[in-house]
Amino acid sequence: MKILEIYDFLNKLSPFELQESWDNSGLLVGDFSHDVTQIVLSIDVDEDLINLLQNNTLLITHHPILFGGLKQLEFSKYPANLIQKMIQKNISNIAMHTNFDQTHLNEYVATEILGYKIAKKDGFVAYLNINENFDIFAKKVASAFGLAHAKCVKCSEHVGVAALTTGSGCSLMRSIKADCFLTGDVKYHDAMEAKSIKMSLIDIGHYESERFFAQILAKHLINLGLEVIISSSENPFTYTS
Repeated sequence: MKILEIYDFLNKLSPFELQESWDNSGLLVGDFSHDVTQIVLSIDVDEDLINLLQNNTLLITHHPILFGGLKQLEFSKYPANLIQKMIQKNISNIAMHTNFDQTHLNEYVATEILGYKIAKKDGFVAYLNINENFDIFAKKVASAFGLAHAKCVKCSEHVGVAALTTGSGCSLMRSIKADCFLTGDVKYHDAMEAKSIKMSLIDIGHYESERFFAQILAKHLINLGLEVIISSSENPFTYTS
């Protein structure tokens, strides 16, 4: 099957035009006219994964390997070092990032991982009716994402409505209308801002909240008649106790 046919299928599933202006989803490496017989799904592109892939594989990732414009390809530096290996093995890459967040990922995490119905969706934000004690809710969230500890900003004892944005969503904080915001990559100054506006925060992790990308997409791709492999993407962070 040609990459263009697969791209068109993906575009109908989660239109690339929905991506944010700063995003770079779409075909990033490869040629629409190339034929592929195997698709591999992963959150990211890394060297270990490229080394394992067969030649002529289509790699569909959540995160784009290319974000800003490249001014040079110095093969000793990231991401040119990975792109060089991909070209040598004729590995193509399509990224489905912020478009997939809006159409599939946030909804799946809210309903299938956390187990709540979505009360309202607003772009990248899913609103959930919780009506629970904050500490009980925070422990439930940590367990759902496999977090050893819940990193929180606690502004009240009760959570009526929670907002969810997978990945890194703190830039949306000022537009959130909820008692508690669940997102990843919470920084110190994000926590200070949340505390000042009296909105609780629970850091659900970037990788931890997006690691379901491959299993969601795989269910849709099985109808194409191609071999679809889910890569065991690894969190780039490790934790010691």
